[in-house]
Amino acid sequence: MKKAVITGAQKAEIVECPTPKAVKNWALVKVHSTPMCTEYKSFLRGHESRYLGHEAAGEVVEVAQPGRVKVGDRVAVMPQYGCGTCEYCVAGYYIHCRNSIDPAAFTGQTEGWATYAQYLLKPDWMLPKIPDGLGYDRAALAGCALGPSFAAMDAANINAFDTVLIAGLGPVGLGAVVNAAYRGARIIVLEKAPWRVALAKKMGVEMAVDPDSTDCVKEIRAFTGDRGVDCSVECSGAPQAQRVCIESLRRLGTMCFVGESGEQVSVRASNDMIRNGIRLIGIWFYNLNLFPKLMEVAQHSPLLDLLVSHTLPMSGIQKAMELSASPEHGKIILHPWE
Repeated sequence: MKKAVITGAQKAEIVECPTPKAVKNWALVKVHSTPMCTEYKSFLRGHESRYLGHEAAGEVVEVAQPGRVKVGDRVAVMPQYGCGTCEYCVAGYYIHCRNSIDPAAFTGQTEGWATYAQYLLKPDWMLPKIPDGLGYDRAALAGCALGPSFAAMDAANINAFDTVLIAGLGPVGLGAVVNAAYRGARIIVLEKAPWRVALAKKMGVEMAVDPDSTDCVKEIRAFTGDRGVDCSVECSGAPQAQRVCIESLRRLGTMCFVGESGEQVSVRASNDMIRNGIRLIGIWFYNLNLFPKLMEVAQHSPLLDLLVSHTLPMSGIQKAMELSASPEHGKIILHPWE
């Protein structure tokens, strides 16, 4: 089979490798759609990688034993490799599994866990079936494009009476716009890249605030009649934006940390949390039991054609990586068989 790899600083290419085989309850999936995510960071830094990607959609083409999927099933591919038996996995919060499986050790194979590839292996319980009539490109958005922010909106119980602040309009932040709009919320975004702001406005965002402005919080609060937003979803991982998200909340509001960050944000227990009664929640991914509801967004949101800005052949991985490293794109989807 063919797969994409990073071979050096700003260099990616297609290589041939063995096609994996189904083993035990791990099914073989023919990949039709592979969303790009943060792999461009390794591309820019020159970190060689032979196993790219963590989300996809495709068709089950081989099983080793009867299980939760069968040959011909159309499925979404969940990220990570939970054990499937611990309390977190059983409850649907497998992303927090403390006993994650090493796929190489479990399968005894050298391939199967890259999604920038024509085939992959996955435990059958991590391959939820996608609705009839839903295309693979839209189904693949069940990963990072829609998943983390869907979990955030669910945790904050966002509805049409709420105003939501979304900070950072990379593909995850743009996915948050889709999810908030689907729930009918008013949306404010914190973003300075002109291309992303323009796209957000096409999606129906009512207000865009420049994070470099010294009056960010004042502008946001003024827009809400000085009440503050009901929920803020931070997707950039920037401490400055995280503070804006905290300070822009109404009393008893909820902030969801979605963007990964190695830096530290200042949180004041008394003035921020105790006296204002706000909730701060960390969101990595959604509970797997929410998958059917997430598929409703994938099926019916009119904004997904804007969220997916590019569909590209995997054979052009070099150009795809270069585009992914730029600020002028939404979600990019690769087609491994092109």
